[in-house]
Amino acid sequence: MAAAALTREGGEDAFRRLFRFYRQRDASDLRGVVDFSAPGAQVFRSQLSISSVSDQDARRAGLQPVSQWKAYGLNGYPGFIFIPNPFLPGCQQHWVKQCLKLYPQKPNVCNLDLHMAPEKTIDLWGQSKEQLRRKGSGKREPRSLLERLRWVTLGYHYNWDTKKYSANHHTPFPSDLAFLSEQVAAACGFRGFQAQAGILNYYHFDSSLGIHVDESELDHSRPLLSFSFGQSSIFLLGGLKREEAPTAMFMHSGDIMVMSGFSRLLYHAVPRVLPNPEGTALPSCLDQALSSDLPVGSVIEHSSDEDWQVCAKYLQSSRINMTIRQVLAEGQKFPEESGTNGKGQAPSEDSHQQENSTAKKHKPNTD
Repeated sequence: MAAAALTREGGEDAFRRLFRFYRQRDASDLRGVVDFSAPGAQVFRSQLSISSVSDQDARRAGLQPVSQWKAYGLNGYPGFIFIPNPFLPGCQQHWVKQCLKLYPQKPNVCNLDLHMAPEKTIDLWGQSKEQLRRKGSGKREPRSLLERLRWVTLGYHYNWDTKKYSANHHTPFPSDLAFLSEQVAAACGFRGFQAQAGILNYYHFDSSLGIHVDESELDHSRPLLSFSFGQSSIFLLGGLKREEAPTAMFMHSGDIMVMSGFSRLLYHAVPRVLPNPEGTALPSCLDQALSSDLPVGSVIEHSSDEDWQVCAKYLQSSRINMTIRQVLAEGQKFPEESGTNGKGQAPSEDSHQQENSTAKKHKPNTD
């Protein structure tokens, strides 16, 4: 197996070699990729804190009772938890709609703000929905603004230049996403987690996420939460140094990853987005109907057929990932800064961002 041979080599650029291997469009050797739907020898069951989240609160967040979740760890990666799709039927649709329709709205920040006039980015959904709904299979069709969306930041807005957060660039964090994050963190043993910053990444089949470490948060004792929706991907989880070869794993729609403890500061990347393994336009979990009997206080909203038609069209060739972080420990403040407005410019290599897929040729972001 080519991937296994590359893993055994180790040494300088071991992560980069495997990134390039899985990035190749014709990479057919995926037998070494960990699949949590059929866990192998490297995978073990993780214990969850079932009593930390009531069944009612789980349902309010659109999740199954924690007692019904499956959670896994990986040998050699203490603090890493993988939870295959714990969402209740139909509830993934809410988060997809929020990521496409609500969260890109002002005052949140997105990549299009960096090179478009403010009035052009006020309503990406409104300007894109008809174009998306009519979109055919022709590759030469111009991309809508939503299809040109690469990232959105929430709460404390990440500065792509300085790779820092700051007190003077902050907007309210979405309450529904905060509630979801708090329940997942509590189930994994992190009660009191505060969702303070979010980076939403929008991938297409020609997108990737470069090799990086999420270390800009001032409090590394709290976990990083990752939620995926839409098409599948390969995720690479490495070590504390880039010389260590990473482990490859599949991420499917609805899957949640938690990086905590030792695994909180490990190198990781997404070299490739893949069609969902069911062979259908969308994973079946995204076609499920939402219950008409939502619990009192639910943060989940019913999506109209019209809205979901637009979302479904988008997801036929795309994947959305939400990563949620707690930036500051309880009572902690940012250090005094000078000479920055906190807004930043376009992300560079090694930042938590995909390559710029608007170029005519898509070169792998291997750094």
